[in-house]
Amino acid sequence: MSPFKTSLGKRLLGGVALAALAVTLSACSDENKEAASTSTTPAMETTDTATKTVVNTGGSMMAATQADTKPVDAVTTASTASTTTPATAEAGQTQMAQAAAPAGKVELPVSEGEVDVAALMAPGPLPEMAIGEANAPVTIVEYMSMTCPHCAAFHNNTFDAIKTKYVDSGKVRFVVREFPFDPRAAAAFMLARCAPEGQYFPMVSMLMKQQEQWAAAPNGREALLQMSKLAGFTQESFESCLTNQKLLDDVNATMQKGAKDYGVASTPTFFVNGKKYSGDMSVDTMSALIDTML
Repeated sequence: MSPFKTSLGKRLLGGVALAALAVTLSACSDENKEAASTSTTPAMETTDTATKTVVNTGGSMMAATQADTKPVDAVTTASTASTTTPATAEAGQTQMAQAAAPAGKVELPVSEGEVDVAALMAPGPLPEMAIGEANAPVTIVEYMSMTCPHCAAFHNNTFDAIKTKYVDSGKVRFVVREFPFDPRAAAAFMLARCAPEGQYFPMVSMLMKQQEQWAAAPNGREALLQMSKLAGFTQESFESCLTNQKLLDDVNATMQKGAKDYGVASTPTFFVNGKKYSGDMSVDTMSALIDTML
């Protein structure tokens, strides 16, 4: 591998990712972020001591790339305000209502809107990563970021139970779509896409369970490499994956399409038969929501 490509990988997974991660940890479930701007900035402007961002006309910031940037290092970082907003206040009220609900009764989350299901399920920049029957009566699409702790909480505490109860029984088709807020999240998604056929979901599950070990590690590149080796990667295949410009572009195009076309502005965001819900859900809450659509 050339010194230039090695440098790209180190910069992607080095100090700048830590700065981005610090923001992501407090902001990935912020309910009031604006949709991502379609404008882009060269990632080569990102340094190890400062976090560059893309600011849209509304003042919000979202990760973006330029088509002519170099592989992997082309992901810029994202920043969002962590102040309380009407939407977050509403989410908090919903959680309080759930906590106050009588035993045995689960308060359903309030939908934030609805999108056309046919448009939502139309082919995107990347092949769909989905499990479950194609003709299942309920389709759940989750936009997630690999470094978002709220996404990790859902996948570590809720996803397996929902899979067993609804996906394996043919009632739900579950789709994961990439929405990386920072360079390490983009790198993790790329590695999941590069995993052997049928190993995308197991790779995502492993990385979510070990999120604290690699997402905030001083040497993110080495941490992700060690995780990848558990999934069968070699040094060569790891480097090849993270220098795949087209894959990087497609991951970011998936994020930008979600923001522009469906109003995704935080993670996790779920579309359940086209109805939009933001934030982590417990097994009971998601189960109750699914049951209303069966």
